[in-house]
Amino acid sequence: MHYSNDRILVTHVGSLPRSPALLDMLGQAEAGEEVDRGAFQAEVLDGLREAVREQAAAGIDIAGDGELPRIGFSFYAKDRMTGFGGVAQRGTVTDFAKFPGYAELVVSRSAGQSTAGKSASVWQTPECVDEVRYDPELTQATEELDLFADALAAEPEASGGFAGTFVTAVTPGILATTLLRNPDNPAYPRDEDYVFALARELRREYEYIVSRGHILQLDAPDLALERQILFVDRPLAEFQARMEVHVAALNEALENIPKDRVRLHVCWGNWDGPHCDDVDLVSILPIIYQARVGGLSLACANPRHAHEVELFREMPLPEDMVMFPGVIDVTTNMLEHPEVVANRLCHWVDVIGDRERVIANTDCGFSTFAGYTMVAPDVVWAKMKTMADGAAIATERLWG
Repeated sequence: MHYSNDRILVTHVGSLPRSPALLDMLGQAEAGEEVDRGAFQAEVLDGLREAVREQAAAGIDIAGDGELPRIGFSFYAKDRMTGFGGVAQRGTVTDFAKFPGYAELVVSRSAGQSTAGKSASVWQTPECVDEVRYDPELTQATEELDLFADALAAEPEASGGFAGTFVTAVTPGILATTLLRNPDNPAYPRDEDYVFALARELRREYEYIVSRGHILQLDAPDLALERQILFVDRPLAEFQARMEVHVAALNEALENIPKDRVRLHVCWGNWDGPHCDDVDLVSILPIIYQARVGGLSLACANPRHAHEVELFREMPLPEDMVMFPGVIDVTTNMLEHPEVVANRLCHWVDVIGDRERVIANTDCGFSTFAGYTMVAPDVVWAKMKTMADGAAIATERLWG
C-alpha cells in the first residue's frame, strides 16, 4: 500500500472514459460479432496512452488502466471464464419503482445516447449454468496488462511521475450476485458453493495482477448494493450473513497475497438516483473490516453517504489499513471546488487520526460499464484535477 509522510496522495476508483471507436468494438464483441483483434488492441493502446497522459496532467499519483478493454467492471469475467450462458434474472434497484418519474427520466436519457453509447449490453448478463473455470492461459488478463505496460513505457514523462499503479478485479461476491447461479446447475447445489468456486478461480487473476507489480483493487459493491436488489425484501441479518460468506470467500482467494498489496472498493451502486434504500454503513462496516486487505475505498462524497465519515470515530479503521475516501462525486457534472475537497480530506484525517493513512479518491468509476456514462470526459479530467488541487490545499493545512 502507498503511504506518504509529506502529502496527501491522489488516486481514483478505476473506470475511465472510452473512445467512441472502442465503445463500438466492445459492443460488437458483446453482440457476438467478429472484431479484428489487432485493431482492438491498437485502439485500446491509444486510449491507454491518453489515459496515462491525462492522469498525470490531472495530478493523479496512483494511476490505473481505466478498465478500457473491458465491457464492464464486473461481468468482464464471463469472457475469461467458462460455465456461463443464458440470461440472469437479477432484477433492479428499488429507485425505479418508488420514483416512476426518475425511471422515465433514465429511459429518456438512454434513448438520447449516441450509437456508441448504446452499443454495449449493459443490463443483460448470463447466469452460471455449469462448473466455472478461469482461462488457464490468462489470455485476456495478460493482454490487458501488457497493453497497460506498453502505454506506461510509451509515455515515460507522464508515467515517471506516478507513485504507483493499480488494476481492478471483480470479487467473487459481486460476480455471484450479478451472474446468478441457475438453480438447476448441478455443479453448485448452493449459492455458497458457487461463491467459493468463483474465489478459487479468480485467485489466478488476483495473483497475476500483483505479480505484474500493480496494487490489486477488488470491486465489491455487493457488500452494500445487494441490500436493495437481491435482499431488499429479506431481513437485514440474512443479508449480513450472506456478505460474511462473500468476505470469507474473498479472503480465501487472497491467502497468497500480502495485505498491503490489496485495496477493497465498496459502494452502493453507481447511478444518480435517490438511493432511498441504501443500507447504512453502520450495518456493514464490521463485515467489511473482516476482509484481508490493506486499504478501504468507500463512496463518501455523494449526498446520501457523506455523513458517515463520523462513524469511523465509533468504529475506528484498523491500524493496518489505509483509507481511500471518495471526495469527488462521479454521478454529476458539477465540478467540486478544491476547498470542498480539502475540507473533506481534512475531516477524514481528523476522524482517522493519521494524515499518512488517508488518500484522496473518487466515489466510484466514471464508466463502470462500456457505454454507461453520466459525466462528460472533459469534466472527468477536470474533476480529477480539482481533486488533486484539493489534496494540495489539504497537504498545506496538514503539513504546513
